[in-house]
Amino acid sequence: MTTVAFIGLGAMGAPMAWNLHAAGLGLRVHNRARARAHPFAERGVPVFDSPAQAARGADFVVSIVSDDEATRAVMLGPEGVLAGAREGTVIVDSSTNTPAMAREAAAAASARGCAYLDAPVSGSVAQAKGRELVFMVGGEPQACERARPLFEAMGRMHRHMGASGAGATVKLINNMLSGTMNAAVAEAMMVVEAAGLDRGAAQEILNEGAAGSRLTRTKMPKILGRDFAPQFQLALMEKDLRYFLSLAQALDLPVPVASAVRTQFQAARRADLGSLDASAIFLHLAGEKPRPR
Repeated sequence: MTTVAFIGLGAMGAPMAWNLHAAGLGLRVHNRARARAHPFAERGVPVFDSPAQAARGADFVVSIVSDDEATRAVMLGPEGVLAGAREGTVIVDSSTNTPAMAREAAAAASARGCAYLDAPVSGSVAQAKGRELVFMVGGEPQACERARPLFEAMGRMHRHMGASGAGATVKLINNMLSGTMNAAVAEAMMVVEAAGLDRGAAQEILNEGAAGSRLTRTKMPKILGRDFAPQFQLALMEKDLRYFLSLAQALDLPVPVASAVRTQFQAARRADLGSLDASAIFLHLAGEKPRPR
């Protein structure tokens, strides 16, 4: 049986891991906060105390953690994945990292005889649960093909984007667009409310317009209902915008729209809205306080 070590059982990671388990792959897991692994242990899935222990003997490792710092610890630390992975292991890293971090991890993996794919995803919790994620993959094509059964167990689409760092680059572009749309939708809903428009009619028409998308269909109701339970946390969106700006700076490209949007998300995070959904940028722009959850 093909064995998969899964690292990071957060809001996205847990359903992704369950989908691998449902596909009949031999799952083993690790999470820094062990309580998140309890449901897996109750179903007979082996739980390990470190990424290295989980990776030892596995054919594949899948990881999804918060940022470069967490990825460096999980992959390159003394108890990290590469400390335990055997030669030939394919590592699928679905974290949203900088391209530089992806290339650093790929080089370290290659030195150990392993393959590293930067394979972040498009989609949030609902897509993770429904196997509707889209994977954008950087790294060796052969390793991407070997990991195909994993991508198919967790998502509806995967594309090889190029060499190491290409997947991470496309993900930052994707999240810059998402963050910008979140801010634009928030401003639009402010005007809808201030103008006294029929909310339902406004949503229907805007969703049928040129800018209508899955994002408008999911975020407009959250804003108008003041339901900011996180599908994708505002703090993570702000981090991804910061990473995008660093990428643009390295490429010597002006990105004034993304810069302005990141400033708004940064202010919202500093106003203690970071644990809410990214659509809670509305609260910052409108000067509102979140309702008690």
